[in-house]
Amino acid sequence: MTNKLIKNFIAPYKNEIKTLLKKIKEFDRIVIFRHQTPDFDAIGTQLGLYHFIKDNFPSKDVHVVGENHVVFTPRLYPPMEILDDEYYDNPFLAIVVDTADTKRVSDDHFKKAAYIIKIDHHPNKEPYGNINIVVEEAAAASELVCAILYSFGDKYYISQQSAKYFYSALAGDSGRFLFNSTSPLTFEIAKLLISTGFNLSKDVYQKMYQKQIEDLRVTAYVLNNFIVSPKGVAYYILSEEIQDELNITFERGKENLGQLANIEGIHIWCSITENRAKNKWKVSIRSKEIKINGVATKYNGGGHDQASGAEIYSLDELPSLIADLDSLID
Repeated sequence: MTNKLIKNFIAPYKNEIKTLLKKIKEFDRIVIFRHQTPDFDAIGTQLGLYHFIKDNFPSKDVHVVGENHVVFTPRLYPPMEILDDEYYDNPFLAIVVDTADTKRVSDDHFKKAAYIIKIDHHPNKEPYGNINIVVEEAAAASELVCAILYSFGDKYYISQQSAKYFYSALAGDSGRFLFNSTSPLTFEIAKLLISTGFNLSKDVYQKMYQKQIEDLRVTAYVLNNFIVSPKGVAYYILSEEIQDELNITFERGKENLGQLANIEGIHIWCSITENRAKNKWKVSIRSKEIKINGVATKYNGGGHDQASGAEIYSLDELPSLIADLDSLID
C-alpha cells in the first residue's frame, strides 16, 4: 500500500509515472544519464535507479554513463561505463536524472535515444524529454525518483544496494537534512531506505565524508583567505595556481563551502574556482534563507533557491556579482 505522503506527492504526475513504467517494460536497452561534474545526488540517483531496474527487470540491458567523480569513485560509487558509439545506433530508452538542460548532460549520446525521460528537481527551463517529471519542491532528485518507485507498490522493490545509493544522494543534496527543501517526505523516504538494512555509518557516511590529512591544508587555506562583504557575502577564490599548490582539481573547489555556513553575520557564501581549460570561473553559491538563484541565472547559471551555481569569465566580474548578492541581503 502506497504511503499517503508519497501518494499525495506524486499524484499530479500520475500519467507521466505510468508512462515511465510502461517504457521501462517496453525497452530492452536502457541507459541512465545525469549531469556533468556529478555530485552525490546525480550519481547516487543514477546508480540507485540502475539497481532498481536490474533487480526488478533482470533481463534488461541497463547502463550508467558519464564521467567518474574525482573523489567518490571508487570509494563510494563504482566507475561509470563507457559504451561504444555503435551501442547507441540501436533503439534505447534514455532516462536523464538531476539535469536541468541538455548542455549539462554528461554524455551527448542521450540525444540518439528512441525515447527520453527527464526526472529532475531543478527549475524546468528546458523540458527536453518526451515526458518530463520535474518537481522543484523535492529536496533531491533521489527523493523524487524514490517517491515514484515506492508508488509502484509491493510488486516492485528497492534493494539494500539500491537504497544505499539513493540515501547518499538524498543526504548529499539536502545537506544532511539541514536545507530548507527538507520536508516530511524527505524523512519518510529516508526511513524507507534505511529500513532495507544497510549500515548507515559504514556503507554511506564514512565513505561520503572521509577526509585525508592533506585535505586539512585546503581547509586551512580557505579559513585564512576568505573574504566577507560589508553586508555578509562570504567567499573564497581558488585560482589554478592555488589549486596546483594545494594539489586539488577544479572539481573540488566547492568542497569547503560548508566552512562558511552557520556563521553569524554571513548570509550568503560562495566559492570561486578557476577552470583555465574552459577559460572561466565556476561560482557555487549557498544561503540560509535568501533566494539566490536569480543572481545565479544573471551570471550564466541557475539552480535552487538556496543552492545555485554560476559562471564568470574574469575576476573583473566578481565585484558586480558580489554587489548583486549584497543587494539581496538588503
